[in-house]
Amino acid sequence: MAKLKTTDVAKATVRLAMSSTRSEEERLVQLFKEKEIYGTAVDIGGNLIQSIPKIIERAIIASRKTNVIKESHVYDGAVAGAARDAIMQVAANANGLNAGGKIAIARHQEHLSVCIFLSIGLLHLDDVVIGLAHRSVPDFTQDQN
Repeated sequence: MAKLKTTDVAKATVRLAMSSTRSEEERLVQLFKEKEIYGTAVDIGGNLIQSIPKIIERAIIASRKTNVIKESHVYDGAVAGAARDAIMQVAANANGLNAGGKIAIARHQEHLSVCIFLSIGLLHLDDVVIGLAHRSVPDFTQDQN
């Protein structure tokens, strides 16, 4: 398998975050796995600012459970940092409003990407925002195979 670039992993993460159904998400996870991109996504909703710790925690737990990352403070920190960066990119738009969407995490070798895709609502006036962040992590792909 040819080595993929950071942008390839980022694109996969965005597609996962934008998936609208669980079956579409699972199909994308399998499709990306064939390319050695390991990914997962978590549905999120509510007041974004108040939910930041819970969103980061869910991103870490989902990444561990699906073997996107190893259970290690290095990988946990990478997911937490990238998730926080992605959230901060959209936080100004969501301040005080309800938001719903997904946070997705994908990794290929040393490339780790986190994307948050949200619909922010106030009555019938919805806004759509996306945040994307990247971290470099030690590659443990050989351990996975």
